[in-house]
Amino acid sequence: MSAGDARFDRQQRFARLGPEGQARLQQSSVLLVGAGALGGSLAQTLARCGVGRLVLADRDVVELSNLPRQVLFEESHVGRPKAWAAREALARIGGPTRVEAHALHVDADNVEELARHVDLVLDGTDNLATRYLINDLCVESGRAWVYGGVVGASGLVMPIVPGRGACLRCLFPEPAPPGALATCDSAGVVLPAVALVAACQSAAALRWLSADAEGRERFETYLLDLDAWGGHLRRLAAPRDPDCPCCGRREFPFLFEAVERSAVALCGRATVQVRPQLGAAPRADLARLAERVAGSARGLVRDESLLAFEVESLRFTVFADGRALIEGTEDVDRARAAYDRWVGA
Repeated sequence: MSAGDARFDRQQRFARLGPEGQARLQQSSVLLVGAGALGGSLAQTLARCGVGRLVLADRDVVELSNLPRQVLFEESHVGRPKAWAAREALARIGGPTRVEAHALHVDADNVEELARHVDLVLDGTDNLATRYLINDLCVESGRAWVYGGVVGASGLVMPIVPGRGACLRCLFPEPAPPGALATCDSAGVVLPAVALVAACQSAAALRWLSADAEGRERFETYLLDLDAWGGHLRRLAAPRDPDCPCCGRREFPFLFEAVERSAVALCGRATVQVRPQLGAAPRADLARLAERVAGSARGLVRDESLLAFEVESLRFTVFADGRALIEGTEDVDRARAAYDRWVGA
C-alpha cells in the first residue's frame, strides 16, 4: 500500500466515496472565499480529505477575539493576514493538497481570475455582498458552489448547482438592507454552530467533487436550516424560481457592475476597510511608506505582505495592494480621511 493509499484508507472504505471518488477528489480544485470561522473549518476538512488544489482568499488579519471559533489560528498568528496564517497551519497537516493563499478583498475585479480552473466555490464569508458576487459568478459560468451562513447558534447551508435548483437570488432576490438581519456583532456566534454549518457545507462539497458525471446528474439541491444549541435540523426543498433575476433572467449586476472604490465598516468590529481610489498604483510601496510614517507612528511592524502601525489612536494594517484595515473606528469618513493623510489617495 502506497503512502497516499494508507493516508486515505479509512475514507476510501466508505462505499459512496471509494478509491475512484478519492482519485477524483485529489484531481479537483476549489476556491474558498473567507478563511475565518467557516472558512478555517472548511479548509481544514478539505485539506485533510485530500482535495488536490485549494485556493484561499481572505481580506482580514487575525485578531485575539477570533481564536474561540476560528480553528486554524493560534495566538502567534495575531496581526497576520488570515490567508497566510491559514496556509501555514494547513502546511503542518501535510498531505497532497496544494494551497494557494491570497490576502485580498474579493470583488468583481479579481473573482473570475481567482476562480479560473476551479471545480467548486465554497462560501466562508461573513457578508452578503460577497455572497451575491459568488452567486453571479457561478450562475454565469455554470459552476457549482455551496452557500453557508451562521449567526448565534443557527445557520443555513445550500449547495447550488446552476440550472438544477434554486440559486441564492431565487430565495433572496435582493440583499437585505443594512440592519435588517442579525449579525455576529448583534447576536454573537458559538463554535458548535460554526462546526455544524461547515460540516454540512464540506459534506456537500466532497460529494460533488468525488462524483462521476452520473453522480453529479443525480445530485439534489436543498436548503438546510440548522440550530446547534437546540439540536434541530430541517431539510427544505429549494425549487428554482423561473423568474429569478439571476438564474432566470440572467442578470449579473454584482459581477459586471463597476467596483466601488470606497470605505466599508466590517461586521462585528470597530474596523473600516479602505481601498485605493480608481487610478491608484496597483501596488503600494510599503518600504517607502514605512519610512514616511516612522517619525510619527508607534508599533511599526513590516513583513513581505503588509505594514502595520498606530497613529491618531488608530491601528493601520496596509497590504501590498494598497488596501488598508483601520481599527479603532466605525466612522467610514474618518477612516477614509486618515487613509488619505497617512497612506495616500
